[in-house]
Amino acid sequence: MKILVTGSSGFIAGYLIEELLSRGHKVTGVDNFSKYGRVKKSYDDNSNYRFVQGDVKDPSLIKDLIADCDQVVAAAAIVGGISLFHEYAYDLLAENERIVAATFDASIWALENKKLKKINVISSSMVFENATVFPTSEGEQLKCPPPFSTYGFQKLSCEYFAKGAWEQYKLPYTIIRPFNCIGTGERRALCDKTILSGNVKLAMSHVVPDLVQKVLKGQDPIHILGSGNQIRHYTYGGDIANGIRLCIENESAVNEDFNISTSSATTVLDLAKIIWNKINADKPFNYVSDAPFKYDVQKRVPNTAKAKKILGFVAKTTLSVALDEIIPWVKNQIEAEGM
Repeated sequence: MKILVTGSSGFIAGYLIEELLSRGHKVTGVDNFSKYGRVKKSYDDNSNYRFVQGDVKDPSLIKDLIADCDQVVAAAAIVGGISLFHEYAYDLLAENERIVAATFDASIWALENKKLKKINVISSSMVFENATVFPTSEGEQLKCPPPFSTYGFQKLSCEYFAKGAWEQYKLPYTIIRPFNCIGTGERRALCDKTILSGNVKLAMSHVVPDLVQKVLKGQDPIHILGSGNQIRHYTYGGDIANGIRLCIENESAVNEDFNISTSSATTVLDLAKIIWNKINADKPFNYVSDAPFKYDVQKRVPNTAKAKKILGFVAKTTLSVALDEIIPWVKNQIEAEGM
């Protein structure tokens, strides 16, 4: 199968492309390097991988790339940590709408004129920003209040693009919601602003690399946003890539939506303790709470039963194992970038 992956230099896409290539698929990737800049990937020289630098919003380019593909993974987007939701509240909505509209326009054209069979939409757990039912099952996004953040609202909009394209043009789709992806390869985004958290300047945009960076830089007590009682399901990027691949390959995934996540819940405070003990096992753990950001959702707990039943998907990598890979990666980034 030949698959177009938009936003191919992104964090999740890096894991996904490696997974797809390892399973014998041919992949075309497109990215404009707007997030991280040019990043070398292990599969750059793979004969089944073709990379094109360009903007997904360019109609002629995306049509040319999608023309000989069987499926497309719509992963391109402005995306980042919670701080980004405030700094780029308008751009997250406007630019991502332009990206998703251009991708769907090209996909509808390829469905009607070429051989495209399906679009796979990378949504987000943030569509459940205002959910009150836990664990949260697929379909709850249609029952709970819409997200307050423009990012969450736009991701919900992506899902409605899929719904509309199916209803009007019969473009098959699968909606995929990764939960709190963690792993290596997440660098400082070009648009990220360095902020002060306690005595440490942060340049990464998600909680795991931020906490690792604080501990490695010797922060004590460690600063945590909010109470630390926020519940998350930290899912290894390789597991998420496996789940996305299953969505692509499994015919039963057509016109369905899936939560792709580990079933294990962890509070931010427990996460901080685990990271601390892996780096500073001989020192007592101390922390202080800083004022949280506005859109710091307190509880995000997915129901993973549907993905297991239909796709046979189960996230297998524990948080501890993932951190054993992530901590050295962040240490190398600090040293390489002088952070």
